[in-house]
Amino acid sequence: MRALLAVDVAEKRRRLKRLLRAANLDVVSAVSGGTLWQHLKQADVDLLLVARSLLPDPAVPFVAAVRELPEHPEVVVMSQTEDPADRAKLLAAGCMAVLYYPLPDGALVDAVRTLVGRRQDDALRGRRVLALGQRYSLADFVSASPAMQAFVAVARRVVSTDSSLLILGETGVGKERLARAIHAESPRSAGPLVTVNCGALPEGLLESELFGHEQGAFTGATRSRRGYFELADGGTIFLDEIGDLPLHLQVKLLRVLEDHSVQRVGSERATSVNVRVMAATNRQLEVEVKAKRFRSDLYYRLAVVTLTIPPLRDRREDIPDLARSYVSHFAVHLGRQVSEVTQQAMEALMGYSWPGNVRELINVIERAVLLSAGSAIDLDDLPQAVAAHAESAGRPSDELASLAVSFRRLQHTPLLQARQEVVAAFERMYLSDLLRATTGRVGEAAKRAGVNQRSLYQMMQRHGLRKEDFKWQTDRDDGERP
Repeated sequence: MRALLAVDVAEKRRRLKRLLRAANLDVVSAVSGGTLWQHLKQADVDLLLVARSLLPDPAVPFVAAVRELPEHPEVVVMSQTEDPADRAKLLAAGCMAVLYYPLPDGALVDAVRTLVGRRQDDALRGRRVLALGQRYSLADFVSASPAMQAFVAVARRVVSTDSSLLILGETGVGKERLARAIHAESPRSAGPLVTVNCGALPEGLLESELFGHEQGAFTGATRSRRGYFELADGGTIFLDEIGDLPLHLQVKLLRVLEDHSVQRVGSERATSVNVRVMAATNRQLEVEVKAKRFRSDLYYRLAVVTLTIPPLRDRREDIPDLARSYVSHFAVHLGRQVSEVTQQAMEALMGYSWPGNVRELINVIERAVLLSAGSAIDLDDLPQAVAAHAESAGRPSDELASLAVSFRRLQHTPLLQARQEVVAAFERMYLSDLLRATTGRVGEAAKRAGVNQRSLYQMMQRHGLRKEDFKWQTDRDDGERP
């Protein structure tokens, strides 16, 4: 396995090179951003470990372009400063991880080994062709959220069909993962799944990549080449960021959907293809259609079935289970003795808005597992932007007025979203006070709240509260051992 190390500070570069070699990687070095792309194209590398300072600003187009290389490396960005918005964008563009200085030597080696291990697990690397089998499943989307449950129910009904599918949702919600799961459970699972990021490939190459070309079709076409649709024959093609597809290529895609055939660039004949088409975007395609940036006939062809994945902030009740699941996963793969999340850390996870959605949550948990010095992830292990959303579980109810201070950050938030956040904050505080007062006795707490136990349990689950965390609160306050 080979790593390309791109760090401009000599001392850090020497240290990281030593650590990477200790992880049994061959290391190639780049010392400036100007030579980075040249190294990537000339060297067959599996891992790009790059300083954020060497990336262009914005860095997203560069990362996306790296991800579209025929045999792309996994990308790990290392940064001096924590920038949640930048991290979310980098992860959404395809970065495997965003790490922050300083990291202990052992933690960095463990992280690199984990990333390399994931790389070795890939069944196919060439041209983004993925044979997924049962590695992905709709069971991965099991949720406590009613909205998510309804979404999964619809997804299960479309698994066995060949109808086109349009997946909508914000960056990081798991659109590609859903496409992989549907493909894996479909009758086409034995065939390939080819994924294409329509926004990452240069417009001049996109037509050739999608539909193929004949020898001599354009300068540099020294041989004929199949496009992604032909590579996906017998399986599924997933067109990510479909809203970025140029109008003239939208016409060709419409023909593929209608005629089930493709015409290579420079060819006069059509080639039949047996492909299911799934597409995804975080844009509002109805708006794009009205603005004449997206063809209405193609939109209706793609949107035979539309699935919208709810953002993580709208299904906060899933955060505790997701967080604990990722803690268990990374504890095993990183060799850490971490098994839990403290109540205060969980409150921070529940209160954060997650602009990068599930992908950002995964990154935050992986980082926390790496940094945790104990058996549980604590508030100090979380990025500052996340930790700032922690509420004190023991805050007395007569301090409710002090919550008004935090309302100021909502002044630029839409009314409905702001109202939801305020209600959620009050509900978490109320339940925490109630459970503390009843030392975790749910029956007594439900009676005081005037609700049944089932409703109280559902509210506790939604806010990541467990009765065990309050059972011994009184004894702890008295200094006694439980």
